[in-house]
Amino acid sequence: MTIEKQSNSHAVFLQVRKHLQTKIIGQNILVDRLLIALLADGHLLVEGAPGLAKTTAIKELSAVLEGDFHRLQFTPDLLPGDLTGSDVYRPETGEFVFQKGPLFHNLILADEINRAPAKVQSALLEAMGEHQITVGSTTYPLPRPFLVMATQNPIEQEGTYPLPEAQLDRFLMHVCIGYPTAKAENLILELARQQAKQSFKKADVAPIKLSKADVETAQQEVLNIHMAEPVQEYLVQLILASRNPSAYSEELARWISYGGSPRATISLDRCAKAHAWLNERDYVSPEDVQAVAHEVLRHRILLSYEAEAEGITPDNVISELIKLVPVS
Repeated sequence: MTIEKQSNSHAVFLQVRKHLQTKIIGQNILVDRLLIALLADGHLLVEGAPGLAKTTAIKELSAVLEGDFHRLQFTPDLLPGDLTGSDVYRPETGEFVFQKGPLFHNLILADEINRAPAKVQSALLEAMGEHQITVGSTTYPLPRPFLVMATQNPIEQEGTYPLPEAQLDRFLMHVCIGYPTAKAENLILELARQQAKQSFKKADVAPIKLSKADVETAQQEVLNIHMAEPVQEYLVQLILASRNPSAYSEELARWISYGGSPRATISLDRCAKAHAWLNERDYVSPEDVQAVAHEVLRHRILLSYEAEAEGITPDNVISELIKLVPVS
């Protein structure tokens, strides 16, 4: 059964996806996961080599979203107040006035998050988890929608501060992107040439606008997507299998040190519903769960030293879980 009558917000989201796919060529997975994060009210950690349209993706989304965008380049000398803002003394009045930091925007690009020290990472992750920040004794709510896309460069590790596993769990999804195909590479080249010519002209206005009301309505519709009891049981069993792998395979038991937390269960539920909604269905199928399982669990399953020595990746483990856990 498919969605019989599209809501206005659903139709707008589908148009936005189509528009983004013309601007971000060869990275359809990234486009879909970015929209799923927006629908599920979560945040993305994106890992990929330089030049793979990570920054372009969220900038293009900001161009069609009714809201504001801010890019933060994380560096070792960054301070928490550089993100949250701080109380500034005004001598003319003799009072302290709070000056908002860049986190008070709807879309945030945290570029190379692993280049900033732990205090700065914690300030960002607190804002992501609580949708608010506290400066001194005062708490300030952040705007909605609020989406953070953090990036990591897998090539360079020198001078970086890896995110602790407990903080990684705050991200809804961990998306890994690779190089485009030869066909996509040619299309990227053509698009780059067109954009270079257009740079001498007046900037184009986005053909469609996604309002904050559309986002809020879509988020409510995603929450109302039906998930049958057998599908929910399958989802839960996938997470439980990551915690008790010996019940399914001795090999899995050797590979996994820690399985997914309850936050993984909640995230998988929200992402599977958003995936179904984007694909014009009013119910969740096991395929929806499987489609987003790698991004939801990739950063939440900790491998044993033995697995790492054998060259086993989290994706290998998740694929094995999907293979072994029966669909109810």
